[in-house]
Amino acid sequence: MMIRLIFVLVLGSLTGLLSAQRIASVQPITLEGIWQEGIYDAKSVPGFNFQRDGRHYTRLEGNRIIQYDLTTGQQTAVILDAATLRGQAGFSGELDGYTFSADERKLLLEVGKESIYRRSSQAHFLVFDRNSGQLEAVFPGGKIMYASFNPQADKVAFVYQNNLYYRDLASGQITAITTDGARNAIINGAADWVYEEEFSMAQAFSWSGDGNKIGFLRFDERAVPEFTMTLFKKELYPEYVTFKYPKVGEPNSLVGVRIFDLTTAKTVAVNTGTETDQYIPRIKWTSGNTQLCLTRLNRHQNELELLLADATTGDTRRLLRETNPAYIDLHDNLTFLANGQEFLWTSEADGWNHLYLYDMNGKLVRQLTKGNWEVTDFYGVDEANGVLYYQAAENSPLERQVYQLGLNGRNKVELAEEPGWNIAQFSSTFDYFVLNHSTANRPSSYVVYDRKGSMVRTIEENTALIDLQQKAAVSPVEFFKFKTSEQVELNGWMIKPANFNPNARYPVFMFLYGGPGSQQVTDSWKGANYWWFEMLAQQGYLVACVDNRGTGGRGEQFKKITYQQLGKYETIDQLEAARYLAGLTFTDPQRIGIFGWSYGGYMSSLCLLKGNDIFKVGIAVAPVTNWKWYDSIYTERYMRTEAENPGGYRDNSPVNFADRLQGKYLLVHGLADDNVHFQHTAEMTNALVAANKQFDTYVYPNRNHGIRGDNARLHLYTKMTNFLHENLRGRPLAESTSARDQGKVEMMRKLQESKVKKNIPIKE
Repeated sequence: MMIRLIFVLVLGSLTGLLSAQRIASVQPITLEGIWQEGIYDAKSVPGFNFQRDGRHYTRLEGNRIIQYDLTTGQQTAVILDAATLRGQAGFSGELDGYTFSADERKLLLEVGKESIYRRSSQAHFLVFDRNSGQLEAVFPGGKIMYASFNPQADKVAFVYQNNLYYRDLASGQITAITTDGARNAIINGAADWVYEEEFSMAQAFSWSGDGNKIGFLRFDERAVPEFTMTLFKKELYPEYVTFKYPKVGEPNSLVGVRIFDLTTAKTVAVNTGTETDQYIPRIKWTSGNTQLCLTRLNRHQNELELLLADATTGDTRRLLRETNPAYIDLHDNLTFLANGQEFLWTSEADGWNHLYLYDMNGKLVRQLTKGNWEVTDFYGVDEANGVLYYQAAENSPLERQVYQLGLNGRNKVELAEEPGWNIAQFSSTFDYFVLNHSTANRPSSYVVYDRKGSMVRTIEENTALIDLQQKAAVSPVEFFKFKTSEQVELNGWMIKPANFNPNARYPVFMFLYGGPGSQQVTDSWKGANYWWFEMLAQQGYLVACVDNRGTGGRGEQFKKITYQQLGKYETIDQLEAARYLAGLTFTDPQRIGIFGWSYGGYMSSLCLLKGNDIFKVGIAVAPVTNWKWYDSIYTERYMRTEAENPGGYRDNSPVNFADRLQGKYLLVHGLADDNVHFQHTAEMTNALVAANKQFDTYVYPNRNHGIRGDNARLHLYTKMTNFLHENLRGRPLAESTSARDQGKVEMMRKLQESKVKKNIPIKE
């Protein structure tokens, strides 16, 4: 008996020693490493600038444009060394970007780029002729926007101070197509703020194929109300930035379509109908040069029309019309075939997003894809070989695969079938594609394949990051499903704490976004947040995420159930998810927190307030707190106006439930957020104060919706981490230690706990 006891004690000591050694060898994940030092950044392969031959691509490296062979990865040429042009046409030799002409004989160089909003920017542009070696400025008067070659590369169109111009490269003459442009009044050839943000549209003009016409949009935003942001720049008085921002129910820009003929110098107004309170979010030339196609949406965004405009008269005829009981999602998948007889289109007409082929009279030729799954991206059509390429969630809404399909709707081939997330970028001839593959537990790899799906070479596998995962002993992302009390099946993932003990009780930290058509529960790499979640798992949290109703990948019915009730079903589902997690044997139902950003911040606020018996902690960054303060296009698409839907606004806006706050609430916002205005947090603060509710708030001056720059992300995540430690875990780390040292402290705490469980003496 004594021998057996000694053996057990020795075995226990050895086990404890081995456990101690393993814990001691784990590399703690740190906030500095994630947000400041870039230790955990995955290597990415930027978008390829494929050349016409379909085999070569170019890349800007430093101030040189380098050509590579896609199949070998070898450098084949130096297209341009900017240093050799320094001094010409006032060129500094510093490059921000470039664009080839269609024949690749000329380059449009972008210099001194300045961002404006999410997609808009301005810069100096210069044209470099590769044959002559000459460099000339497009416009000497200042920085311009959206400079673009015509297909023949003998002219460049651009926007300057809200007017549209073009330069004749042979003569050097600059012609003003419009002259009425004015800030906060009239915009020609560029989108207004709300089109840019919600329709992903910045440049608002397009060259015809023959290079003799330009179709463009004209925005009259004089009736649109203005919003002012305050910037603090160490001066005596702050700087005020005022711009047009239409909120719910307020006037939008009046948008017209114009076609300018360079040969006659005349502009034709396109007939867009008698209704003016509508949207025209896309214009595109057909394969000929005589018709401009425009997309028209009614303000409710539940009726979409494709109109064909005669470039000479401006007269229009309807090509296609779609209606929906809820709303229609805009996309960029309209493709006119070179034969001039047909076009490709994607639609949710049968309840799932699929590909369709129509003739130029709007008659359906055939539905190309079909099934209870979604086409999630359209890559293009190879007309020479009669095939098209697309991405779909056919195997699972959590995954994406890449497919090839004949234009006849037959001979489907799965080109990228590996489980997980597959994104393809095809060369200009479709002879090759670069596949970006990742999973929730493995960062992206980039591999070149030929058109038959055979591997050519590997570009990047992120082995260094995979090694860091091993050193940090990361916990795997595990997927799960559960059914709510309404018998709705929801998908989720979780990361269990390091050294997981099924007999312990762990605090639960939930992350969400939850907005219409979005997905967070996917078998794909999650970037920087993955490492933060793994850091929290190292420190004893169970991290989880659930996609509620309203999210994407599962068809129209699942997505559009939230119509006119944003926040209602999403909150119900997240509360059910929290209860499901609370019912697990290894979670602590008294310690559940939730965090989200933007729409996720809106959701985390609603969940904390409406689920005050479930959630102890809530963190909301840049949240919408009342839909009536958000922009017209996004909000009305899902909610209509407040006048039309007062109950939907009243019952699902966090500001109306401030008096229900019971847990700990951290409210964060950037003062220069042009998207979700600081107004949302200011009004939420007023409501919380009126209800005499204590909360924490962090404000970031001069930061926009993303809250970046000058350590802002590190600062924010440090606050959020400490907030969780203090209010959810219940054991704050020593404030005297740095974030890097905190990881070591946490490892020592786990070591001590493991010794206690095994009755190993702890030396002080």
